[in-house]
Amino acid sequence: MADLSCEFLGIKSINPFWLASAPPTDKAYNVVRAFEAGWGGVVWKTLGEDPAPINVSSRYGVHYGQNRQVMGFNNIELITDRPLQVNLDEITQVKKDWPDRVIIVSLMVPCEEESWKNILPLVEATGADGIELNFGCPHGMPERGMGAAVGQVPDYIEMVTRWCKQYYSKPVIVKLTPNITDVRMPAQAALRGGADAVSLINTINSITSVNLDTMSPEPSVDGKGTHGGYCGSAVKPIALSMVSEIARDPITAKLPISGIGGVSNWRDAAEFISLGATNVQVCTAAMLYGFKIVTEMCDGLSDWMDKQGHKSINDFAGAAIPNTTDWKHLNMNYNRIAVIDQDNCIECGRCFAACEDTSHQAIKITEVADGTRKFSVIDEECVGCNLCQVTCPEPEAIAMVDVPTDKPHLSWLHHPSNPYRETP
Repeated sequence: MADLSCEFLGIKSINPFWLASAPPTDKAYNVVRAFEAGWGGVVWKTLGEDPAPINVSSRYGVHYGQNRQVMGFNNIELITDRPLQVNLDEITQVKKDWPDRVIIVSLMVPCEEESWKNILPLVEATGADGIELNFGCPHGMPERGMGAAVGQVPDYIEMVTRWCKQYYSKPVIVKLTPNITDVRMPAQAALRGGADAVSLINTINSITSVNLDTMSPEPSVDGKGTHGGYCGSAVKPIALSMVSEIARDPITAKLPISGIGGVSNWRDAAEFISLGATNVQVCTAAMLYGFKIVTEMCDGLSDWMDKQGHKSINDFAGAAIPNTTDWKHLNMNYNRIAVIDQDNCIECGRCFAACEDTSHQAIKITEVADGTRKFSVIDEECVGCNLCQVTCPEPEAIAMVDVPTDKPHLSWLHHPSNPYRETP
């Protein structure tokens, strides 16, 4: 069996699956249930100064796919609305009762040195393994000068991180907002401030839907709505890209990463780890399906690792980074085309409609004597865009096949039409 244990900033975890700072980690009852289910760690829901903020009702919005599948999840909930001391006492007790599990405490207080100086010793006294600075919350808290209001300003990130390293002796993780143009800039600021690691992504600004009867965005609060934080499987592609940007950046390449954003199964976790994350944090999937999903995640990851011959997480950590590059380095002479397997084709015609109407008219229909239709690819017209494969409902019907070529590797950097081309 593969070994799922991992180490993050010197903190040992029985597996790479942690619960993210969110409603599932708001109190001891939830956290204990999570540990009983097998989670390796939790990031306790964000603590702040007293008095705690007042949350509203309703709080969640949803972006549905077909058959009411939850693709994206939106929330307008704030940080913990429980007294600070209640949370501190519970963290202390849970850490004593579960010494082999990781507890990281998420924090958000005003961008003033005295506020951080006051709360950090209280958190350290709980025995928690580290802190995560919530610089990403996109709703409610930015109006108070916290959350994304800090995370969108690299100078603020660096300043607050320095305070935390000054007044706290354990690992400091900076949680980054995705609501920014270039995520490398705040990551570099966190590094300058002395951060031990970063976690990303926090939630994305969003309005998931509008109630067309009341003309109010959902979730609706007394007839009004607002933007909230978007999460769930729909944000995974954005999260993977941002994680890879930090892992590939020469300045932040060695900065440990805790991956967050749409992790719903073992495969998602493996993808984050292959792009540079050491562990992953999960929220939406746990809220939708309960804590026991961690069993499926662990079993699936372990089975895959066994089949691949990976003995530990480190065997494939960062393995995809060398193959992740900028567009300008891609081989423009590489070519592949679609091939339709007639035995698996169900003759629905979706590939033809997509290609004929919106792509390169590279699929033809042939009427067969028995009244059926045959769909085939016109090789010389196919540009290998993958659209037919994407739209096909039968996963084994269309394959993308490499076209042999004697042409050398040619990227945009060296292409004759590039006025700024480099000499190979």
